[in-house]
Amino acid sequence: MKIAVVSKDERNLIDIGRMLRTREPSDEVDLMAGGVLRLSSLSDEQLPEVLIVDQPSVEDGDLEQLERLSGQYPRMAFVLLCREQSPEFLLQAMRAGVREVLPAPPTTALLYPALERIGEKLVRRTQASGKVLAFISCKGGSGATFLATNLGYALAASGAKRVALIDMNLQFGDASLFVSDHKPLATLSDVAQQIHRLDPSFLASSMLNITPNYGVLAAPSDPAHANDVKPEHIDAILKLARQQYDFVILDVGRSLDAVSIRALDHADQIFPILQTTLPYIRDSKRLLTVFRSLDYSKEKIHLIVNRHDKGGEIRLKDLESAFDTDIMKTIPNHYEAAAASVNQGVPVMQLSPASPISKALEEFARGLTGEAGEVKAEGWLARLRARKA
Repeated sequence: MKIAVVSKDERNLIDIGRMLRTREPSDEVDLMAGGVLRLSSLSDEQLPEVLIVDQPSVEDGDLEQLERLSGQYPRMAFVLLCREQSPEFLLQAMRAGVREVLPAPPTTALLYPALERIGEKLVRRTQASGKVLAFISCKGGSGATFLATNLGYALAASGAKRVALIDMNLQFGDASLFVSDHKPLATLSDVAQQIHRLDPSFLASSMLNITPNYGVLAAPSDPAHANDVKPEHIDAILKLARQQYDFVILDVGRSLDAVSIRALDHADQIFPILQTTLPYIRDSKRLLTVFRSLDYSKEKIHLIVNRHDKGGEIRLKDLESAFDTDIMKTIPNHYEAAAASVNQGVPVMQLSPASPISKALEEFARGLTGEAGEVKAEGWLARLRARKA
């Protein structure tokens, strides 16, 4: 591994460096005297996979810098060495994207296992490739953007998965507004115009961070810039995104053109979103016909019925008979929670955790990640919860 140690105490710096080189002589260890700001002078090639910060200072803005680094370099792992670990500090560290907080000065009994855990994750990331999930409306107003953005939040909620959402509705996309009230600093067209700069840090810095492990790459703010995005740009962006994120969600919109079809070609699973009314059923059948003409396998397409009412006139069995396929999932109708979420730009799971929509999204996310129903707390997060109990 490539490890950097930052400390304002030169003696601590030397001791930690000796401990790391004894553990694994093949690791590349860089010792940096000073604060976290020292990393701002490093090039992308010099950046470490693991950053160990000795006694970070809240007053000096170290945690703010770490949060910025976490958003910009999502693959970097952070280890904090602290003499005091108050619940407030641990919460701030969690929000900054930190997963390991150890006592200072560190002992081999605690530091070595933490590095082993990080090393295992790095190996899995190298071997694994993120899944691309595409959401597409069968008809306008189906709720595809709402489901795509909120599923992204659900997938990231445990903190174990990194999630990116790319708004492919190039002319009128507004996915970022569904989960944030902040204005995106960059858009998909900005990335396309500077495709020669595309690397992990540029892609991450172009995202609007909803949480430390969930970012949204917004659609162009001006419909005139839709033509800046070409199919070859989508190839490059999704190839890189697969390497950097566990899940890449595409909000495709309704239009099928060269760019959106290229995005659908990359998708591992496509989720057409419909409702149980005849116009939706008619347009859904048309869309499925197009997918067949594109040679998409039946296993790639998974229909989702949104705003489902069990007492409706059209039953799920009727839909399955009409489409000659199973309905993968239904999302219950709960207008009040959905409307409040959209109007406030807050994920529905955060705003209304008891809503049946939130429960359905949690179940959907668990099915995709394979995680247990209740995420098990480990390490410093468990200690934090124990202190607050």
